[in-house]
Amino acid sequence: MSFRANKRYGPKPHNYTMMQAFEWYLYEVGVIDVNYLSLMLAFASSGRYVEGDGKHWKHLKSEIPKLDAMGITALWLPPPTKASSKNSVGYDIYDVWDLGEFDQKSQIGTKYGTKNELLDLIKYAGRHGVVCYVDAVLNHKFGADKTEVFKAVEVAQDDRTKELSEPHDITAWTAFDFPGRGDKYSSFKWNFNHFTGVDWDEGAKKDGIFRIVGDNKGWAMAVDIENRNYDYLMGADIDHAHGDVEKDLLEWGAWIVQETGNVGFRFDAIKHIDEGFIAKFVAHIREQTDKEDLFCVGEFWKDSLDSLSTYLSKFGQQFSVFDTPLHYNFKDASERGENYDLRSIWDGTLVKNRPLDAVTLVDNHDTQVGQALASCVAMWFKPLAYALILLRVDGYPCVFYGDLYGCSAGDNDQPPAQQPVAQLADIIKARKEFAYGEIRDYWDHPNCIGWVRTGDKDHPNSCAVVLCNGTEEGTKWMEIGKEHAGEQWIELLGWYQGEVTLNDDGWGEFKCHAKSIGIWVKRSAIRHQHGH
Repeated sequence: MSFRANKRYGPKPHNYTMMQAFEWYLYEVGVIDVNYLSLMLAFASSGRYVEGDGKHWKHLKSEIPKLDAMGITALWLPPPTKASSKNSVGYDIYDVWDLGEFDQKSQIGTKYGTKNELLDLIKYAGRHGVVCYVDAVLNHKFGADKTEVFKAVEVAQDDRTKELSEPHDITAWTAFDFPGRGDKYSSFKWNFNHFTGVDWDEGAKKDGIFRIVGDNKGWAMAVDIENRNYDYLMGADIDHAHGDVEKDLLEWGAWIVQETGNVGFRFDAIKHIDEGFIAKFVAHIREQTDKEDLFCVGEFWKDSLDSLSTYLSKFGQQFSVFDTPLHYNFKDASERGENYDLRSIWDGTLVKNRPLDAVTLVDNHDTQVGQALASCVAMWFKPLAYALILLRVDGYPCVFYGDLYGCSAGDNDQPPAQQPVAQLADIIKARKEFAYGEIRDYWDHPNCIGWVRTGDKDHPNSCAVVLCNGTEEGTKWMEIGKEHAGEQWIELLGWYQGEVTLNDDGWGEFKCHAKSIGIWVKRSAIRHQHGH
């Protein structure tokens, strides 16, 4: 199951919840919107801080106690490896062996900080039982140290198997010598033989897609079939079939786990990488590090359950992917409002069809406002979406940093800053404290759905959840259980006032406002959990 690594390497007596610990425009961060009295004091000192000059690892470390208390059990860290530009988010990868240690690309640290600060963060998080996963960018490289001349064929953008030219010499940035690092950790130097394609001919000053010509060289075949072959994405495309490349990357994978103490990977752009290589990488790292439950999740960003299921079915071992179709269902629901039938929200999703392999999410750094793949879920619907991934049984939920802290504005306020999701911290904490046991669904209306979590022997407090996407108040008559007869229940977020007294059979009428949610719990459970 997706959270197995979290459970094994950071065991907790409560549910497991991952957080993507960054957003694309990471410059200023506000205070988390939280209502729990027990957390308000802890968050009061969060303030705002200026990022972009290597402070993020230190900032995350300062947030660990608060995130731990809230119920975050794992952090998906941004790429910790040296990128080609100074304040890069990290996906224009230059040197995987430089974690912010060497003077390369005009700085020693990365955008997020130095290697020592990264190690300090992971170690400190571990002491709180919060595990870390690193973002592995293994599809391409940027920022070569020199150009080289070699033969290539230009191919069509929309059909990478269609050649537009004869083999001819081009000049491209493909020589990576890593002068700042030298041979420390790895003596491997990259040249054009280690790539399959580039998108810029420096000599002709021409952009396009150029497939490198050579013996036994061509596009990887076990990739997505968009554009007839979607091996090439950007930069200098890595040839994972080259023996020296494979050796260096496999050694790096084992090294970074042992060097940093991370217990998992988020693999960038896996639909562009030969699936056989990713499978070999995962098996190798799990074996070499003695971490058989090492967490591995891939970004196969395609709104297709068939594509995701096919990829997973051929993998041969436990591997997770993000539930892209669920994200698009959320987006669709947020745009259609009351015209969307909430009972269909799971249709075509991975969490419904392969729940053990599904990492569920609402938004991420690629879907946020301003990005090329922007498909942001409307703000009004986000509490509903987070209730759906956090307060039910299936999937390993991933909370987006930008939804918890807000997203900073881009250059010249484009895109504008995005506010955090209202009381998302409280919804996460509700998962930690109340989302256990059997689930009873009340999905009998297109605009108002509800469910009850009955609790279990270790977490006896149950909850009742109501969601409404309509224009009128939502209400659900739901059974908590006869043993709860006479109890007084209140809405946890404070969004719906009043209380519900359960009848002699343990039933009650639970409500929420239009286009909102209600999380109802026993009044005494809040006193017990929070001391107020």
